[in-house]
Amino acid sequence: MGRTTRRLRAATRGSALALWQTEHVAALVRVAHPDVEIEPVVVETTADRRLDIPIAAMGGKGVFVKEVQAALLDGRADLAVHSAKDLPSTTVDGLALAAVPTRADPRDVLVGATLDALAPGAHVATGSARRRVQLAHARPDLRFSGLRGNIATRLQRVGEFDAVVMAKAALDRLGLTPDVVEVLDADVVVPQVGQGALAIECRADDAEVLGLLAAITDAESRRVLDAERAFLAELGGDCNLPAGAHAVVVDGAIRLTGVLASTDERVLRRLTLEGGDGEAIGRDLARRILAEVERGQPLA
Repeated sequence: MGRTTRRLRAATRGSALALWQTEHVAALVRVAHPDVEIEPVVVETTADRRLDIPIAAMGGKGVFVKEVQAALLDGRADLAVHSAKDLPSTTVDGLALAAVPTRADPRDVLVGATLDALAPGAHVATGSARRRVQLAHARPDLRFSGLRGNIATRLQRVGEFDAVVMAKAALDRLGLTPDVVEVLDADVVVPQVGQGALAIECRADDAEVLGLLAAITDAESRRVLDAERAFLAELGGDCNLPAGAHAVVVDGAIRLTGVLASTDERVLRRLTLEGGDGEAIGRDLARRILAEVERGQPLA
């Protein structure tokens, strides 16, 4: 007798990038468990429909995942595939962060021009306060406008602006190669928490799916993501402060760099800590950097 195929339903947004990510997770699962097939359950989110409203005005972090998580909680899906950067820093009751595959490049890119080549007063498009405040520190002369939409839509609008900022991982995953792209070093623009990583959730009481998904977790990627999420959680979880964090493993220890700006964006501070316990480092870094921003310390 042949094997019985186990079919799992994966909740996902419907963008080309989200569908690519879900198929990528399905492929990883097939390698680990050849008798398991994953089929997408597409969830159209309010945030995807209402491109005219800034993310901060819709509630900030979490607006892209709430309706996907609802499909998981009400039984329409067995797991959910998210961009880790979209997840709030605390896990929803009833759900578990079951797997974090190997992380892609977390850095941001500038499309349309390099930072040094931008003319004085150049117009840069980004809907992210984190990106805007760091680029403004590097180039105080730049002008900024908000921009939302999927990757293809934003690339189409590059000609309307001198440059557009987006995530390198998104371009890489979709195989997109714009004519002019500058990868922004994490020392220039600290990435968003979780950028480049995928986060797969399932119901916390679903022992079978938890066990299946454990096989596709990359231990180092999970470790650095946990450190970055701890940093964000200590700052207030879903706060709208312009903040970013980037963790790497160096000789077995976590090296975590965080950036935070004041709400008026006039004070920007970046700090780095290193230690064995990534989550403890994340919490400690958040407390230190928040204290320095509140004291009005400039960027070091």
